[in-house]
Amino acid sequence: MNEDLLEQGPREAPAPETAEERSKKLGLKTAGGTVAAGGIGLAKLGVLGKFFIWWFAWNGAMDAWRIGGWVAFAAVVAVIAAYAVLRARRHA
Repeated sequence: MNEDLLEQGPREAPAPETAEERSKKLGLKTAGGTVAAGGIGLAKLGVLGKFFIWWFAWNGAMDAWRIGGWVAFAAVVAVIAAYAVLRARRHA
């Protein structure tokens, strides 16, 4: 392998990078890091958002259960009252 390189002879070295080229590469890496951090933040926000959705859904279900309980109680009272009124009318 070394012999092959010696047979090829001298070559020109690439020009060194300027400060502007180095900062451009660093800027692209920084932008990639920013995008990744934003994605992680959105993922966390998504989990937090799902938590709040479930929290509100649970509280809504519990409120509906309580309200439904009162509606059922009122319906039972109305049926008992109607039965009592109809029975009183039959005996009268």
